Amino acid sequence: MIKADLHIHSTVSDGSDTIEQIIDAARKRRLDVIAITDHDTLSHIAQIPPDTDMKVIGGVEISAIHRKTNTRTHILGYNIQKPMIVTSLTQPLLEARNKNSEKQVECLLKAGFRIETEKLARADGKYLYKQHIMDWLVTSGQVPDMFGSFFQKTFKRGGICDFDIEYIDVFEAIKTIKEAGGFAVLAHPGQQQNFWLIPELVAAGLGGLELNHHTHNNKDREIIRDYALKYGLFLTGGSDYHGKYEPQIFGIGDFLAEESGVLAIC
Repeated sequence: MIKADLHIHSTVSDGSDTIEQIIDAARKRRLDVIAITDHDTLSHIAQIPPDTDMKVIGGVEISAIHRKTNTRTHILGYNIQKPMIVTSLTQPLLEARNKNSEKQVECLLKAGFRIETEKLARADGKYLYKQHIMDWLVTSGQVPDMFGSFFQKTFKRGGICDFDIEYIDVFEAIKTIKEAGGFAVLAHPGQQQNFWLIPELVAAGLGGLELNHHTHNNKDREIIRDYALKYGLFLTGGSDYHGKYEPQIFGIGDFLAEESGVLAIC
């Protein structure tokens, strides 16, 4: 059996580990294949070392939304043959997210927090995420933890930093991945409880569903398998690893792709 973790994030987006650190961790777990699926970018493809002793795939996770219902719907893209087609869609989103995060920093500065903006970590050395802001606040001792009460009352629930960007239309995301020669996969549908969208997404060109994910319970997996069987979809899986930038106890290799997903993608 091929051991493949097909959902990992690096410092090129909102992960805290470099690609080299991720590969080292995957090697220690004796994985055969990993996929770096950074948010809304494929620039990590050029940063993957060419001489690894395992297969390292460059994928993407597009931050999308079903506009009619305002439902968050993330789409994973694999085997992208024409990266520039995807980049033309996602680049404006990267820039919008950075502008949004810069505005959040301004709000925090006005509220009296000490932030040295030039020293903040940035995705791919360019784009600021709220995780980078929170990491600074924790490291500088101004808040106790990354995802505790401060985060919830500041970045959620009507807090001073509770504003966001407009995400990519989910059908446009799938269409673009297909045009770029890739496979489109619905990421963690159990987490976002968007199972009901699957028939529409299949009609738009969806090829697979992410089955194994740390937020999925047995009922979620049962529903996903039923949809996969009904629509002839392959099944993937992965740790959705972000390092210290996500409140999760699971690591690289703790959730793996099903055989159908490995055969389709790898």
